[in-house]
Parts: sequence; structure tokens; C-alpha cells
Amino acid sequence: MGTVRKRGSRYFLDFYDQYGVRQRHLMRKGATKAEAKKQLRDNENMVEKGTYMPPKDIPKFSQVAADWLEYKKAKIRETTWEVYEGHVRNHFDDLNGKLINQVSIATVEKFITKRQVDRMNIGTLRKILVTLGQILSYAVKHRYLDYNPLREAERPREQANEQEGDKVVILTPAQITMFLEQVQDNKYQTLFLTAIMTGARQGELLGLKWGDINGKSKQVYIQRTFNKGRFFVPKTKRSRRYIDLSPVVVRELRKWRLACPATNLNLVFPNEAGGPMNYSNMVQRYFLPALKSADLPRIRFHDLRHTNASIRLANGENIKYIQTQLGHANPTVTLNVYAHLMNPTNQDAACRLENAVFGSVGHHLGTKKEKGARSKTVTP
Repeated sequence: MGTVRKRGSRYFLDFYDQYGVRQRHLMRKGATKAEAKKQLRDNENMVEKGTYMPPKDIPKFSQVAADWLEYKKAKIRETTWEVYEGHVRNHFDDLNGKLINQVSIATVEKFITKRQVDRMNIGTLRKILVTLGQILSYAVKHRYLDYNPLREAERPREQANEQEGDKVVILTPAQITMFLEQVQDNKYQTLFLTAIMTGARQGELLGLKWGDINGKSKQVYIQRTFNKGRFFVPKTKRSRRYIDLSPVVVRELRKWRLACPATNLNLVFPNEAGGPMNYSNMVQRYFLPALKSADLPRIRFHDLRHTNASIRLANGENIKYIQTQLGHANPTVTLNVYAHLMNPTNQDAACRLENAVFGSVGHHLGTKKEKGARSKTVTP
């Protein structure tokens, strides 16, 4: 058991750590004996948990963040690592100078509040907090912290105007026809049609090769994506999938293949030089102008994926099937993203349930007295 001693006008702690090494901790000038005893109890609790570390060995947040980045570099996609690195470089200035064990629940909540006061986009803030959470989990793993304070901190809440800004916008079937009619270039019309009818992600579409399309089985195999100038394999096992193609998509892809110039990469939607298409140019020169010509609301290219999901839901498709076609990790992800698109009332479903329970004979529920009265009724 440790002791609190006094040296001159200051207290110091004398105890053994979890490795049996004697530790002497000099308290700050002006600290009281009560504060010294509390610090000793805290240190002894950390010794019991095996997490005690001498003050001189405790790294700053900035060092832990740098170590975490180095650890993650070989384990994740390069573009994902670049996002994490950008977060660490640009958003943690108010944490960098703190010792890692000084990052508490209050510290994290202050960090969140400051960015909300500065009106940081809620989506951006949440992504930054994912990075922060992983850094703090890394600190727990290496016994710099007893627990991850972000897990207990109050998370940012959306304001009404932010919710409206993030609302998913979709096209109706009639609007889809109007939109496609305004696309004059065969390549881009086929690209947009394929996006709507498959729900594939933008990078998955731009990375498609002709060998991925099977006309006999009427499916396309998603096995790569093109993002930020590079090809990648899909991030997850579920993203690597077969998507069913409707007859109109199969027909239009066959027509486009006859017109598509041969290229070394064998891409379905190449640029004029035969390389991968530039996403920004495609959106600015073809996608947005077609929406404008059709007098439709300005939407994101990614909203074509949402359009696909909403129409599937409206058609009563099984949520598991929708999940596999979209490449979500599990049906819960699909439900979380698209639950608001599901019709809150469904009389057809209620009638199907009734028919399944009572069959073709119908039902006559009521009290015994009511049933008796009905049985005595004489039919004229």
C-alpha cells in the first residue's frame, strides 16, 4: 500500500506499480494532503487494472494520433487513410497539446460543442468523431486510458434545418423517363439508366468492365471500384456482389457495346482516351444539365442509388434482397438508411394477413351472445 509523504512544502506519493517498480510522484506546488490522497487512490486503482504509467511516460494526444495513423496505414484503403490523416492534421488542434489521459468525457463534449457553435456541418463532425473514437480506442488498447470517453459523451444532434439539408431526394418513375429523354449522348444515357436500375455506387459503375457483365444470366458482377483516380477492390465482402439486370438494361448495354470504342482497360464507360471517366466532368457536363433540361430538382448522382432503393421498397421487394443488391453489410443498414421511405400504412398487407389467418371463409368475431343472436336470425 502506498503512502503520502511531505517534502518541504509539497506532498509526494510513494507506491509500487503493477510491475513491482517503486514510483515516487511529486504533487504540484500548493496541492493539499486530501488532493494527494485522492491522487494516490487513483494511481493505486490504475495499478490494479494494470494501466498505471509514470507521468513522464504518458504521451500527448498528438503522439497517440500519429501512432494510430501509422498502425492503420497498412490495414485500410489508401484513400480512407488519407481521410483519417486529414482529420488528424486539420481538426484536433485543441486536443494535440493534452496528455492522452487528460482527454475526458468533459473534454470530448467541449470539443463537440465548440464545433457545433462554429456551425460545422453535422455530417463532417460525425466523420471526425469516428476518427477521434478510433484514436481513443487505440489509447485504451495500449493502456493509456481506462476507457473511451467518446462512448459516454453526448453526441451532436441535428438541427431542423440540417435535417432538411441532408434529406434524401429521389426521382419518381415519371421523372426518370423525363430525365433520360434529355440525355442525348448514348454512353451517358446508358450510364444513368444502369445507375438507376442497379442502384450501384458511382465508383462501382465507373470501374465496370465488359467482362463483368453476363448477358446470359442477366447480371453484372461488382468486383472493383474506381475512386479518386485509382482502382480498388470493394471494401467489404457484401460489396462484392451480383446485381440482377432488367431486360431494358441488358438491351441498352448491348447497343452501347457495339458503339463503345475498344480500349486496353475494356471499361464499359470509358472517357474519350479510353481511361476511366472523370466523375466531376460527368456530373457537371451531362448529369446536372439533363436534370435542368427536364425541369427536375437538382439532386446528387448518389441519389440515383436512393431512387433505386425507394422504388424497390414501393414495389414490396424483400428487404434482404434489396440489401444484397445494394451491397449493404446487413439488412439493418438498409433499414436504417431507407426506413423513412417505407409506407407507414399498407392495407394490402393487412388484408393478406387476414386471409392467411381466416382463409376464404372469412371471420365472425364477437361475444357468445352475439354469435347466438346471429345463429337465430332467419333468412327471408
